[in-house]
Amino acid sequence: MLVAEKIGKRFTGVIALNEVSMELPGGKVTAIIGENGAGKSTLMKILSGVYPEYEGRILFKGQEVRFGNPKEAQERGIAIIHQELNLIPDLNITENIFLGRELTNSWNMLNKKAMREKTQDLLNKLKLTVSPDTLIRDLKVGQQQVVEIAKALLTDSEVIIMDEPTSAISDHEVEILFGIIEALRDEGKAIVYISHKLDELFRIADRYVVLRDGQVTESGSMEGINQDAIIKKMVGREIKMLNKEHRNLKADELLNISNFCMQSKGSKKTLLDKVSLNLKAGEILGIFGLMGAGRTELLESILGLHPSTCSGSVSIEGQLLKLKSPQDAIQAGIVLVPEDRKKDGLVLGLDVKTNISLSVLNEIRQAGLLNKKRELELAEKYTASLRIKTPSPHQQVKNLSGGNQQKVVLARCLATKPKVLMLDEPTRGIDANAKNEIYKLITELSEAGLGIIVVSSELPEILAVSDRVLVMSEGKITAEFSSAEANEDNILKAAIPKTI
Repeated sequence: MLVAEKIGKRFTGVIALNEVSMELPGGKVTAIIGENGAGKSTLMKILSGVYPEYEGRILFKGQEVRFGNPKEAQERGIAIIHQELNLIPDLNITENIFLGRELTNSWNMLNKKAMREKTQDLLNKLKLTVSPDTLIRDLKVGQQQVVEIAKALLTDSEVIIMDEPTSAISDHEVEILFGIIEALRDEGKAIVYISHKLDELFRIADRYVVLRDGQVTESGSMEGINQDAIIKKMVGREIKMLNKEHRNLKADELLNISNFCMQSKGSKKTLLDKVSLNLKAGEILGIFGLMGAGRTELLESILGLHPSTCSGSVSIEGQLLKLKSPQDAIQAGIVLVPEDRKKDGLVLGLDVKTNISLSVLNEIRQAGLLNKKRELELAEKYTASLRIKTPSPHQQVKNLSGGNQQKVVLARCLATKPKVLMLDEPTRGIDANAKNEIYKLITELSEAGLGIIVVSSELPEILAVSDRVLVMSEGKITAEFSSAEANEDNILKAAIPKTI
């Protein structure tokens, strides 16, 4: 269906792709695997017209093609679901799905009824129970991801590229997506699937292509391959995954949250219902819950993001805090690595050093002016310690891979020298090796006395890092387990809403 021949792409100071060649057959799901920074997303952006300038050539159904933009690729039958959300917050679902491909009537006016009906059909197919008129900004990240999938399904594409399509959706939505992929494969479509969730690849993929340092190193059938072999192919060596050991923690309470309540703006819907928790110095507290359980709302509320709709108390080391803004929380020693790094965690047009120093400008200024030397030293310190893959601290953050962007957000938070570090989906879109590095770093930070709260929708991740696990459902804490007691079965039972 599609052939890439000796594709090359260079950014400032970086060879992203070097003579990459591969084939994508129809009626097959091809998994593209590799570490963060291996070039997977760059290659997909070339195939889908996002990057029109590159070396080499692309053959689509035997004919050479070169797309000037994504619309040209879409019109020929190549669609992409991006890892990073590409939606306009102040437009509704229908307007986002049909943007640039609007339906018109015989008077050349927008046919809003037809577009809304088609959108409703797509949402029904994906089992997303929201109105087509809902603004994107009012959707959760996982729901926005489903809208991205709907955009790709709108056109009758013959090649569909999925870059981390399940990074923010629930298990139920994943099952729906896999059913759609299987139907598309049966229709003879060529599916490209990129995911760091290796268990998904074994369920859905027929073939694999390995990218390492911008080059294809291997390809073949998924049949007979196991997870350890896949990881070794990705990184070129065996990776020893972190195993959680039981630790004896100090009795000192670092953080106390009491009777936290939160209501949705403009409605009486309760998002948090009398949530109380405590965190010890050096403890890693895992919080698990299904989509809509209130995990993100809890972390944002602790950070002071919703003072007008929240009630309850926050104390650090026994001292009651009045948190009216994130600045108050940061000054008190509480920081958050947000779920959506692109929207809430980074200034994509600025470079690595500027993004890292944004939260500590007062500490690196001299006589009222920014001390460039201190700023550079700060960036170099965290680039080295977190192994951020970048040609220099002057590289724009938008040119880094998703995993390295996440490390930049983490670096900025650590630069404030916090007492409590909150992580919302810390390894979303990060490969197995980088995940292991993050897990080790979390453990090292906790051993240095930092209190850490980890929110994740990946149960193996929660079990891998947590000293204690809290389970949330419908805005309440429904269970608590020690690391010895916690397992997938009892956590999931506590996470399922009683109304289901």
